[in-house]
Amino acid sequence: MNKQQIEYRRIAKERIAVLFKEADEVFEKNQKLANRYVELARKIAMKTNIKMPRKFKRRFCKHCHSLFRHGVNCRVRTGKNSVIYHCYNCKKSLRIPFVREKKANASC
Repeated sequence: MNKQQIEYRRIAKERIAVLFKEADEVFEKNQKLANRYVELARKIAMKTNIKMPRKFKRRFCKHCHSLFRHGVNCRVRTGKNSVIYHCYNCKKSLRIPFVREKKANASC
């Protein structure tokens, strides 16, 4: 990877962070605009071939790409081995296993 690609990726990560910040701020007034910001952030990540940072990856629906607000447009529950996000917009569920946390508790 050359310097130019590294610079593109750094800029892309900054723009993704800004888009998610803007989506949070505008969500109460205009949910469609907030969802559009999430879509743009995803497109930037895909175009520059970078992984979406974990803190942002869990904040939107993987099916309809809508920004999650707990209690407003999604429900969050914990199962035996995972956290379950249920989207009210598309009626789909997203399961995120907490394997890492179990390993940390087992080693203590």
